[in-house]
Amino acid sequence: MNFPSLILLAFAMSTDAFAAAIGKGAAMQKPRLLQALRIGLLFGVIEAITPLIGWFAGSVATQWVSEWDHWIAFTLLLVLGGRMIREGMGKEEEEASPEPQKQSLLMLALTAVATSIDAMAVGVGLAFVDVSILEASLLIGLATTLMVTIGVMVGRMLGSVVGKRAEIIGGVVLIGVGAVILYEHLGA
Repeated sequence: MNFPSLILLAFAMSTDAFAAAIGKGAAMQKPRLLQALRIGLLFGVIEAITPLIGWFAGSVATQWVSEWDHWIAFTLLLVLGGRMIREGMGKEEEEASPEPQKQSLLMLALTAVATSIDAMAVGVGLAFVDVSILEASLLIGLATTLMVTIGVMVGRMLGSVVGKRAEIIGGVVLIGVGAVILYEHLGA
């Protein structure tokens, strides 16, 4: 897997967190840059850890599935990308409380974990391709930190419309990265 593909993968993995950050930013009363950066770092650290967990689990299975590894990676990315597109095209959920609210650390961490489950599955897929998992995890964490920080700051202005579009774009990128992995293995 080449570096441009890793960059695309990192930003694709950050889009669901970006969408959640827009919602969090919209719920906060005039978030400051330092608040947004703290939230971004929380999401980024969690998003960087989950592909490592997935990679370790996938590495254990590598010896049994080496002939099919590219198909497994492609299928995982296709399913995750499709899920992101479906969720991005889904009906908007209405907020229960229209007034601004303070974001608790526990709720932010739970949201970060929920948006990083797909990164764990991607980590499993990355165990089957030639990639530096530390580099991939670091890039995913950095991209998520950046995107969440931006998402919180623009959330109050843009609302959830951009968040849904970001998820659709992220899903398309994941499917594209999966197709590149499959093409590289079948062409070799």
